[in-house]
Amino acid sequence: MTTSPSTLPLLYMQLFLLLKQNGFSLLLEIHYTPKHGSWLNMAEIELSVLTRQCLDRPIPDIESLKREVSAWESRRNAQHSRIDWQFTTEDAPIKLKRLYPSIIP
Repeated sequence: MTTSPSTLPLLYMQLFLLLKQNGFSLLLEIHYTPKHGSWLNMAEIELSVLTRQCLDRPIPDIESLKREVSAWESRRNAQHSRIDWQFTTEDAPIKLKRLYPSIIP
């Protein structure tokens, strides 16, 4: 059975209801990912920014770390920071050449 992305929430909801009927306690959260750009790459970019801007020095304890990251997150959100995603489908065969099969005539 193949499923399209638009049918997945319905399938998950059916599974959720089935498990709940059988006594399982579950929390179901559906997070939609961006249409353009890989959400994983975007997360990696954001973690890199966090590392360079906030975690570039020794932090003495976990409470200090939490405060530092929370302050950084507030500033980053207040600035409405965005990722300028420039990778396109047309770029894929060029930038990922080693991953594409080559056809020898």
